[in-house]
Amino acid sequence: MKGKNARVIAMYLPQYHPIPLNDEWWGKGFTEWTNVASAKPLFRGHYQPRIPADLGFYDLRLPETREAQAEMAKAAGVEGFMYWHYWFGKGQQLLERPFNEVLATGSPNFPFCLGWANHSWSKKTWTAKNNGNTHGYVVQQTYNPNEYADHFYDVLPAFLDPRYIKVDGKPFFLIYDTLSIPNIKEFIDCWQKLARQNGLDGIHFVGNVMGHVAEQKKDDIIACGVDAVVLSNLFYGQVHSRGKISTYWQKFKTRILKLGPERYDYGRFIKSVHNEYESRENIYPVVYPQLDRTPRAGKNAVILTGSTPTLFESYMRDTIEIVKHKKSEHKIIIINAWNEWGEGNYMEPDLRYGSGYLESLKKVVFSNSRE
Repeated sequence: MKGKNARVIAMYLPQYHPIPLNDEWWGKGFTEWTNVASAKPLFRGHYQPRIPADLGFYDLRLPETREAQAEMAKAAGVEGFMYWHYWFGKGQQLLERPFNEVLATGSPNFPFCLGWANHSWSKKTWTAKNNGNTHGYVVQQTYNPNEYADHFYDVLPAFLDPRYIKVDGKPFFLIYDTLSIPNIKEFIDCWQKLARQNGLDGIHFVGNVMGHVAEQKKDDIIACGVDAVVLSNLFYGQVHSRGKISTYWQKFKTRILKLGPERYDYGRFIKSVHNEYESRENIYPVVYPQLDRTPRAGKNAVILTGSTPTLFESYMRDTIEIVKHKKSEHKIIIINAWNEWGEGNYMEPDLRYGSGYLESLKKVVFSNSRE
């Protein structure tokens, strides 16, 4: 972490290339760009559609794109990408090609880690619109103790790569929905044993917790045997920026009355989103550069309105203050996300702000750093 105030890890969506399953369910050639390009403003001043600038509507099968992303991230102070890893059981993986090529080619020479996106894909995973048919599953996440070792050995080549991000000498591995795994402790114990048998010191397991249960469930996740928790305070920030009654009215209005998107002011949100839990050694805070789920969800979207690079810079400074007293290894901040364009949640340059969010991050991560 030499020269930096924090270890910034950015969540990375490897979806931007066509795959047969997406072709089948959402149309030939479908990627997240299909939703992004067709998004429309829903109210006065609503920033839609959001159009990528420097990288354009890229295809992650191109190594040139992956190299350019890594160069941008490194220059801005990002330590590495956390690629979402889709492993559903029985060895089935999806969207694995971009990361597999990064692993096989050794390029880009930029740190990475994995986050297991252990959730089923429903008919609204990539778009809630889908001609009104949003019920049922496209592919279901399953768990079988007899497959734990198979999953581990599928991931082991990544763990052994010198680029893999480590915490306390162990590979960082995030689990998206920790408590959905039956007997999660058995899974963790199995992987820890296999890690040691294969020359590793173990695995730094990180449990993700989000939504209205974030505060209540974090201790339950720690009790499962994970080493740390990624705490997403999105709901917490909504409630504390608008008040509980107003927040629940927003949700009722959007989800039940179908009267339009949930809207929360970004400036108020970033001043309300933090809490005392984030200062704990084993809690890694999450920051949102922007958020607008309109491309996927239309009028059912959640939107943080009024985000700017300047406000994001303030948000990051406050977050760094929270982690600055932790051990260097644990000064981890998770950016959600690097490239979730379908959720209006990204660091990459767009036509309105250019590289403004990257420049803001760079100023904060490198300013007055002493390590």
